[in-house]
Amino acid sequence: MPSLTAIPNRQIRFCSGFLAGVFTFGLVSQNWKIQPTQAQSLIPCQLTPEMVKQKESLRQTALGGNQDAQRRYKDLITKQAKQLQDCRTQNWPRNQAIWLRLYPCDLRPGSLDYIMDRIVNKGYNQVYVEVFYDAQVLLPQADNPTPWQSVVKVPGAEKVDLLAKAIQKGQERGLKVYAWLFSMNFGYAYAQRPDRRQVLARNGRNQTSLDVGNEASLDTDLAKGDISKAFIDPYNIQARQDYNQLVQAILKRKPDGMLFDYIRYPRGMGEASVATRVQDLWIYGNAAQQVLLQRALNFKGQELIRRFLTKGFVNSGDIAQVDELYPQESEPMWQGRIADLNKDILPPAQRQPFLQTELWQLSVAHAAQGVIDFLSSAVEPVQRLGLPSGAVFFPGGNKAVGRGYDSRVQPWDRFPSNIEWHPMIYADCGTTSCIVQELQRVISLAPYGTDIRPAIAGNWVQSYGNRPSLEVQMQAIRQIAPQINTVSHFAYSWQEPESDRERKFCKIQ
Repeated sequence: MPSLTAIPNRQIRFCSGFLAGVFTFGLVSQNWKIQPTQAQSLIPCQLTPEMVKQKESLRQTALGGNQDAQRRYKDLITKQAKQLQDCRTQNWPRNQAIWLRLYPCDLRPGSLDYIMDRIVNKGYNQVYVEVFYDAQVLLPQADNPTPWQSVVKVPGAEKVDLLAKAIQKGQERGLKVYAWLFSMNFGYAYAQRPDRRQVLARNGRNQTSLDVGNEASLDTDLAKGDISKAFIDPYNIQARQDYNQLVQAILKRKPDGMLFDYIRYPRGMGEASVATRVQDLWIYGNAAQQVLLQRALNFKGQELIRRFLTKGFVNSGDIAQVDELYPQESEPMWQGRIADLNKDILPPAQRQPFLQTELWQLSVAHAAQGVIDFLSSAVEPVQRLGLPSGAVFFPGGNKAVGRGYDSRVQPWDRFPSNIEWHPMIYADCGTTSCIVQELQRVISLAPYGTDIRPAIAGNWVQSYGNRPSLEVQMQAIRQIAPQINTVSHFAYSWQEPESDRERKFCKIQ
């Protein structure tokens, strides 16, 4: 199926150019090779249950105040950090990451140590910590310059920086700690602010994403628990400023990198999952409309764009009226359009079909360019500091569907190739075939040399729902794309469901 790159060449140039601005490790003993058990297969860089138990016992003793245990525990995690690094350099993939959400309960003494230990025990050397989701930020209340509420709202803990602590605890164990953020989805609470309602994206029916239904099974990053989705107009200056303020605040905590999620528009239910008319596109916010009109290169072009946005079509009468309004101009022109003097002399009725088609393609390209521009604005301060940045996306988010396009209009094949690409390879068909197909599509559309880092979902050793186990999925990935050096797993909560529930709902005294 064609992707968004099916837009005619002149529109592609507009969209991208005119506005582009088995080696394992153990504990202290030299006899530290994993021995497979009935409950555990031989997975590179994972600790045996005995080693896990020994370290956990030492952690608990150290937590109780035993100074000797504290020293030994610190020495142990330092030694294992080196062993983890050595192990991953000798095993595929070189980087193995996991996605993690933290809760206020992780303020409790020892909680972050426990979580980071569990991550190391499973052979991970990277962790993606969620720092912005559901209109909340992982910043302390006393140092939160953003328009979003802090995740931690515990009396007496206003100055406690859970993100900074998580970065520190992870790095002590040899983990690269990335900050993982929602992007164009600013959250319900943000959308309820009277001074921010103009920031929301709107479709041609004057609806925001809060006004329309979302199909959870289609429009989800595997049910992160985010019921409401408030998508913003990526052209809105206020939205850009708010988001840049958030990015700058997170960068102060010195993460090892940043990943940007929800770089797209929402996907609706049923027929609304495909945009077939201009009114289906989320380009009716004031800022988006203004920029689209500014893409006109003459008055004829601007007037036709305006009528197309207003009515959803232009007819021969519109074209004739525009000709009469601006007789000194030839063809209506806008960015990316190439004049054809032969068509200029045709009567309005014959010019109408191709002008309407080109106006539709212009509108789709405009929607796509907003996504690209927002991402470019987000990664700029990260790259300025020399840190890695990446975009998280659905492989199917850029597809043409019949006469329309996937309503998410996620033009990931136009994303910068100098950032990490994190495709969510979440297809579930009972085998690895659909996972492989999604990854192959990403590889086929990516520019040469793009750092592709697929995210897969599931659990170790056992299947999860209709998905094979993680090691089976990774084996399939390695067979078709051995050049890939990083694979991530969604999510810590799936691998540690009981711990995750307890952390989510505990009561902090």
